Amino acid sequence: MSDDSTVDAFDGEVLDLIIPGSLGEIRIDRVLAMLTGLSRSETSGILASGAVRLNDKVVVKSSTSVEVGQHLVAVLPAPESSSVEADSTVVVDVVYDDPDFAVVNKAPGQVVHPGAGQRYGTLVSGLLALYPQIQELSTEGLCDPLRPGIVHRLDKGTSGVLVVAKTPEGYLNLSTQLAERLMERTYYGMVEGHVAEERGVVDAPIGRSTRTPTLMAVRADGRSARTGYEVIARIDKPHAMTLLRLQLDTGRTHQIRVHLATIGHPVVNDPRYGHRREKRLVEDRFFLHSTTLAFAHPRTDEWLTTTVPLPEDLRALVPDSVQL
Repeated sequence: MSDDSTVDAFDGEVLDLIIPGSLGEIRIDRVLAMLTGLSRSETSGILASGAVRLNDKVVVKSSTSVEVGQHLVAVLPAPESSSVEADSTVVVDVVYDDPDFAVVNKAPGQVVHPGAGQRYGTLVSGLLALYPQIQELSTEGLCDPLRPGIVHRLDKGTSGVLVVAKTPEGYLNLSTQLAERLMERTYYGMVEGHVAEERGVVDAPIGRSTRTPTLMAVRADGRSARTGYEVIARIDKPHAMTLLRLQLDTGRTHQIRVHLATIGHPVVNDPRYGHRREKRLVEDRFFLHSTTLAFAHPRTDEWLTTTVPLPEDLRALVPDSVQL
């Protein structure tokens, strides 16, 4: 999920973007190679398999030129490598450091772990450079070799706090807290339109969309999902928007974005579940920020709360009169 355009991979397996001006009139095999780091022969194989669509039409010819504004969706192969290399050039903003874990402030556009959309330069690579011991968590079979220490993840376009385990004790304890819904996760989200209720809860199961496999959707047979929200401010300019404080009770893929779109208020600038409207944000950056993470210390049970403010690009959309 390299961040020089609008790449937003789906669980590391699907490339989904609107073709930007910089890629217009370029052969599709070359576009795929540029965005994913795959070889031209690999992208040709993906095309031949029927796994690439432009505006919902299957494209199999490598020589097909893409056009600006087309919707490209490509199902990509899993990374060949079963491990991640440390990369000290990856910036990791550590806001709380402990022998058992670290809380980091993920930057917007930063990918948490390798996938077919991005093999290198992920947050995990930077974490391995800082904390090489986390690799042992995967060699001991506690977690995926591509996600050593990762307790939970954030979407590429979402910024903010997440916790990373550094020891087996930390990983098992924090993963249990997450699974048992003991961890508190609070987000800021700006959504389209004015939300009428001051507060509410969206309690609706989420699963893979049957119409568009690259998306998630509310489904009766999906996994339980619950998102609480509270209105912070209703904004009129440059258009009607509502700033929400959001509480995650569960952590399904794209949960907040799906739930808010379902109630008719998609996240501002969300290209998957809403639309790009706010030009002050980069194309693949939507207004969603993980602001607070709270949990019990794995060894002492002391309750720890870590908060990071809205980054400047999102704060610019909030009137100065709104106190956060």
